[in-house]
Amino acid sequence: MCVAIPARIVSIGEKTEVSRPATVCAAGIERPVDLSLVPQATVGDYVVTHSGYAISVLSRARAVETIEMLGLDSG
Repeated sequence: MCVAIPARIVSIGEKTEVSRPATVCAAGIERPVDLSLVPQATVGDYVVTHSGYAISVLSRARAVETIEMLGLDSG
């Protein structure tokens, strides 16, 4: 089973030809992700992350609800 979790974008790096690197925080842990699939995402947005990629943008309310359901710290 694969699990995609919500994370908050804390920084966005320089876009390249093949990626749009960013750092997200999920459950108090910062991780690198690629934002290529969600070009509209900005710092502070919540995104659903899976396998190193942000795959969709979530509203803050929906992200917090999901984080609480999963028993994770919002970081």
